[in-house]
Amino acid sequence: MRGFNYADYDGLGLAELVKKKEVRPIELVEAAIERIEALNPQFNAVIHKMYDQARAQAETLPDGPFAGVPMLLKNITQEIKGEPTTFGSKALAGYRAKEDSHYVKKLREAGAVFLGITNTPEFGLVAVTEPAHYGPTRNPWNPDYTPGGSSGGSAAAVASGMVPIAGANDGGGSIRIPAAYCGLFGLKPTRGRTPVGPRVGRQWQGAAVEHVLTRSVRDSAAMLDVLKTYEKTAAYHAPAYEGSYLELSQTPPKKRFRIAFSLQSPLGTEVEPECREAVLKTAKLLESMGHAVEEKEAPVDGRKIAAAYMSLYFGEVGATLDELEEALGRKARHDDVEPTTWFLGQLGKAVSAKDFVLGLREWDKAAHQMETFHETYDFYLTPTTAYKQAKIGELGLSRAEQFSLHVARVLHLAGWLQRLGIVDRLVEKNLMRTPFTQLANLTGQPAMSVPLHLTESGLPVGVQFMAAKGREDLLLQLAGELEKTDHWVDIRKNKRLFG
Repeated sequence: MRGFNYADYDGLGLAELVKKKEVRPIELVEAAIERIEALNPQFNAVIHKMYDQARAQAETLPDGPFAGVPMLLKNITQEIKGEPTTFGSKALAGYRAKEDSHYVKKLREAGAVFLGITNTPEFGLVAVTEPAHYGPTRNPWNPDYTPGGSSGGSAAAVASGMVPIAGANDGGGSIRIPAAYCGLFGLKPTRGRTPVGPRVGRQWQGAAVEHVLTRSVRDSAAMLDVLKTYEKTAAYHAPAYEGSYLELSQTPPKKRFRIAFSLQSPLGTEVEPECREAVLKTAKLLESMGHAVEEKEAPVDGRKIAAAYMSLYFGEVGATLDELEEALGRKARHDDVEPTTWFLGQLGKAVSAKDFVLGLREWDKAAHQMETFHETYDFYLTPTTAYKQAKIGELGLSRAEQFSLHVARVLHLAGWLQRLGIVDRLVEKNLMRTPFTQLANLTGQPAMSVPLHLTESGLPVGVQFMAAKGREDLLLQLAGELEKTDHWVDIRKNKRLFG
């Protein structure tokens, strides 16, 4: 196709070209392969390539809304039969999926073409993508910086134009944090909205959900139309929505929204000035659009939310290490995984059943508090992250932390380190940079990161909106309205990549 520039189009734009027969699916596949091959050596976003499979898939596609659109999947839970899903860990290097996940099946039915699998931190546990097994993924805006995590490989792939859409999931901010760091749109749906099966009925006790990362709001909305489901074996089901998210995302709101905003970290820790500025600028923009905005914090105990999240975190890692026995054919050893993963797993084994249940009760308490809050406010606006992007390697363990973990492993002192408060300090060190995102995972609410600010150094900063459970429609409608403003950060204006 003369004058065709693959990276200029979002997913629906490419699908429209295919529908009009202006371009063939195989041409899109080859264009995506060319861009991945050109850019991936620099960014390390794609860790497993499926080019031959994609070429074959492009020959016989269903007539779906994303027919012919190249896509990448995340290396966690989004399993493709016969392909590796390693969760970023060398322990699972030999694992091959026995069947397609329900998520993948729905995308196949929509016509998406899978070109490969993206990088993620080991078991998706941190907000940077620097697994020891695959190496770090770099941010297309500046390769010295992280794209965030755990969907960092997907974010880097979309931000660099390798694909318009990539698979992502979110158990504590793993869609929204990379969206914020890479200038993308990232929606975490309501708990139970998208599929989790077939092998499980919940991910991370319901905290984790599946969706995508995109450059446009309409791609995310249309993907939610594809993925929304009633899954019989799922532990949770979202309130039904019979309308079209895509249509709504392109329809201006007919009412004035009431929006509460906060600049304060729920942990009481620092929020960098440029992250605060992004929210203040957004609040002024919303007021200029006719919405009612006021400063008010959510009625939840941020410290208790963090503690409940970490109780889940420890327990899930402990269970994951035990489950590795099936893949390894033996019990997992400390050298099968990264040092921090092993230590977190040992902490998980030290968490009592009572403490785990008390943590789950904190989820329910917060969910009730937020539902009451949303009877007054349509949205809760905060920074997506409290800090800008870290440099690659900046958040690695210090020598002292490495020594502490080594001693704890050798002497079986994980519980002792927890009692001394060393664990609390490690937790705060990691969560203080991203303290805003976990609340929506525990309450089950939908939340989105929206690209509305660039720092003085030219890096994107996201702002987060939360809405009541089941109200993705409101989020997408507001996002569609914001996307039409001059404040929206258009990744294609990054001249180094798209010039």
